[in-house]
Amino acid sequence: MDIIIVKNYIEMSKYAAGLVGDCIRENDQPVLGLATGGTPVGMYQLLVRQYRAGLLSFKNVRTFNLDEYIGLDPAHSKSYHRYMQEHLFSHVDIPRDQTFIPDGMAGNLQKECRHYEKLLKKFGPPDLQILGIGENGHIGFNEPGSDFDGHTHVIRLADSTREANARYFQSPDEVPSHAITMGVKSILRSKKIVLLASGERKAAAVKRLLEGKPDPDFPASALSHHQDVILIADKKAFGE
Repeated sequence: MDIIIVKNYIEMSKYAAGLVGDCIRENDQPVLGLATGGTPVGMYQLLVRQYRAGLLSFKNVRTFNLDEYIGLDPAHSKSYHRYMQEHLFSHVDIPRDQTFIPDGMAGNLQKECRHYEKLLKKFGPPDLQILGIGENGHIGFNEPGSDFDGHTHVIRLADSTREANARYFQSPDEVPSHAITMGVKSILRSKKIVLLASGERKAAAVKRLLEGKPDPDFPASALSHHQDVILIADKKAFGE
């Protein structure tokens, strides 16, 4: 694992956006694995800025999102479909049929998981996968105890994850209890993985990631099995 320590969140976002931009320019039909949440927002803003400046085109890009809440309509203000529209897709020239996000409203969730895994195998693996790290070590929504050999699946969200995400909802009770997520094995197929960590709240997770051994109770530790991982952490996240 390569470790890049940067000054702050802005520098982390710049470094990540630079890697994504390079991936898009260096591949004829690049495939990106994308994350949501607070951590990658700055990166998306900078990618939009590159596009508007004429430095980047998304016309040939395919994207796969890590996860989606179960029970939220794509138009719901807190769905990850809506998140991606607001932060990236609606601002760049990516064709909508080249963006893939699990359907949290699917009538048959297990069938949706199998379908998403087939799409990943058909168009993937991602040339570059962006990840955040949860305070409990989750990647995607793979919570502690997740199988390292797991594919796209339905997951019950840990209480700590729901509490951490409650800030995006009007009340903690509104946070969905389940999600569809790419599995650990699905993530590890990516050619390159970029893990982003910012802020003091992520410091303990970063410490355990770097000092611990692979352990299903800390899903991010599975990244030690991958040959090309870059951790970009600001000083607060690297503080321990």
